[in-house]
Amino acid sequence: METSPLTPSSTSPRPRIFRGWLVVAGAFAVTLVGFGSAYTFSAFLESLQRDFGASRGSVSLVFSLAGFLYFGLGVISGPLADRWGSRRLAVAGMVLVGLGLALAGQAQSLTQIYLAYGLGVGLGVGASYVPVLGAVQRWFVRRRGFASGLAVSGIGVGTLVMPPLASVLIDVIGWRHAYLALGALAAVVGVGMALLIENDPRDRGLGPDGDPPQPQAPSAKPAGTTVREAVMSRGFACLFAACLISSFGLFVPFVHLVPYALDHGVPSTSAVLLLGAIGVGSTAGRFFLGGLADRIGRQFALPLMSAGMALSLVVWAVSGGFWGLAVFAFAYGVFYGGFVALLPALVMDYFGGRNIGAIIGVLYTSVAVGTLVGPSAAGFAFDISRSYLLPIVASIGANLVAAGILLAMARLDAPVKPAAAGAARGTVGNEPTTARRP
Repeated sequence: METSPLTPSSTSPRPRIFRGWLVVAGAFAVTLVGFGSAYTFSAFLESLQRDFGASRGSVSLVFSLAGFLYFGLGVISGPLADRWGSRRLAVAGMVLVGLGLALAGQAQSLTQIYLAYGLGVGLGVGASYVPVLGAVQRWFVRRRGFASGLAVSGIGVGTLVMPPLASVLIDVIGWRHAYLALGALAAVVGVGMALLIENDPRDRGLGPDGDPPQPQAPSAKPAGTTVREAVMSRGFACLFAACLISSFGLFVPFVHLVPYALDHGVPSTSAVLLLGAIGVGSTAGRFFLGGLADRIGRQFALPLMSAGMALSLVVWAVSGGFWGLAVFAFAYGVFYGGFVALLPALVMDYFGGRNIGAIIGVLYTSVAVGTLVGPSAAGFAFDISRSYLLPIVASIGANLVAAGILLAMARLDAPVKPAAAGAARGTVGNEPTTARRP
């Protein structure tokens, strides 16, 4: 517990702002700082490649290592957050992000960049991402998709703001001092906003969505399955397989779109704006598609996100100028943002809130493997062929396969709606208490 439980009273005034939205604001800032810092990497790639005399594949491996850690660490940070509280993990993560960026600015070799950026940013985002997402899920039921989308829209805003900022800093003060400045920003803003994170509305005498809490023992845990029950279920197997396959190409644009644009004659000041276009689209997707999915069914909306990413990648494959790439970047961002927003909400729908951090953490190990392989493999493929066509085509195929798996899952194993869950099998706080069996 991170605050002393408050006993609800019939005479207590209803707060003007539901505390859950402050938790969402904290999660928004943490994801903005963490992923925004991570996605500045594309702006540094050319400088690192030049100053260390490295191939594009070996430099891309820096991002892949960081991505592997920040998704893979969720299997540890999720259970720790369920036990110790999300705020502690979020604060520690933001400190690590700031320290990693600052140390990257002092690196004298590519190996030191691997250690500073890869470990610092990777461990920092990994310590904070799953815990803050898990915290948000517990504060909402009816508007969970929208709240989750709003929280992770920080990733989109970070992608919009941070890479162009990094590019300006690199031009003005050089890449080393740019890393120092970004590290200071990450530590101050990230840590400050992480203090808003709280684990459970019952600690404030509230129920999800600001409703009165359901009668239950003070020590009762949120409803939901054990980690073992979730992992052994058919729904989890489908989610894991789809995330693993799609993630091989998921982050290739974040690393290689700017170098691709530069290779095709787009000026550097315009090329870095393409990451901003992904950020704009991602933010729009998280806001719009998260709320829309609450109405049409999150289990059917998620495969549409993967299919949309595949279609947008086709635009990248046939584009060489700035405007064609900008159309791709925006469209890809919309569907990527929707995918990232819906995934944790759907996990909550299937498995409840009792061990949500741990379950999301196990699921994201699939994304960790794909992120480790995908961006670096794309870089090495370019080193060999001097073309990105093969990685783009492979990413299209991966997203289509993932969409097929998710669609089959939605048809065979749809989660129970909260309103029906209580009558069907019993709930606490309008959350399903059991998962689908294999």
